[in-house]
Amino acid sequence: MTTGDVGILKSTLLPSLGLYSSLSLATFVAAETTNRVELKDWLWPSGQVINAWWSAVGRPMTETGMSFSDAWTGLTWTEKLLLGGVSIWGARLFARIASRSLVRGKDDPRYDAVKKERGFWKSALFKVFLPEALFLSVISLPVTLPFRMGDTTLWMGMNSLTTVRALGAGLFSAGFALEVMADMQLELHRKERDDLCRHGVWSIVRHPNYLGDTLVHLSFAVLNLADSFNPIILLGPIANYCFLRFVGGDKQTEESQDVRYQVNDPRKYQQLRAWRQEKNSFWPSLHDLANPWALAVVGCGLMGVVVEEVLKTTFVMQ
Repeated sequence: MTTGDVGILKSTLLPSLGLYSSLSLATFVAAETTNRVELKDWLWPSGQVINAWWSAVGRPMTETGMSFSDAWTGLTWTEKLLLGGVSIWGARLFARIASRSLVRGKDDPRYDAVKKERGFWKSALFKVFLPEALFLSVISLPVTLPFRMGDTTLWMGMNSLTTVRALGAGLFSAGFALEVMADMQLELHRKERDDLCRHGVWSIVRHPNYLGDTLVHLSFAVLNLADSFNPIILLGPIANYCFLRFVGGDKQTEESQDVRYQVNDPRKYQQLRAWRQEKNSFWPSLHDLANPWALAVVGCGLMGVVVEEVLKTTFVMQ
């Protein structure tokens, strides 16, 4: 372990873990009181936004006494893109989770089975809530480390930096669009039909919303390449991917679907089994890349590149 590694642990990981642990503890108390595990999902996007803004603006204001305007002005264009990206992503996802929760009026069905386990609430803080705080600390590295340790280990020419920044903007726009379309299409489908949603972007993979989330978090790491890059930030999108694939996300969703559909909706269960033979849960096949909806997502990514260039020209080069 190098001196730089120790500095990152002290300046970024430990403060993030402290923040997320505190928020997770408060969320756990509220969740146990209301018997709704899903409250931890409210923290997932909001916690990342809070941490990013505190790292970029709140901490400098507190430590140096500078104004909000000065703290914001002191950020580079790429840092503003990072902060804006995580804010847009987090605000939309939080609104989606919260509104769906309020309309449903009860806990997410994914958590019904775990709550039936003996002594669930006695161990939930240490088995569910705090482990997610640890994951969040690592996942947030691309949107916290640049603001806390601005040194870089990578140097590129101006043209290369512009290309990398455009790639980051494109990945974010494509991932964000994929998440939005997946949620909207699923919501409309549920109002009209009672079978599995397998059209639109859901015809690309079984869980396009999680694929979109992965692209968004990957874009944050790519944007770091255009400014203050440290290889450790790559742990962020890797941790996010591992969580979505092997801890929560599609793994948890499909395990819950298996249990619920076998008992309550055999037709959906048969559709799910057939769908698994046709589509991957997370990554599209080469054939699926020609899907019109996949091309639409790529188009949204290209639009994002254009928008980023227009904004940079308007607000940076004026």
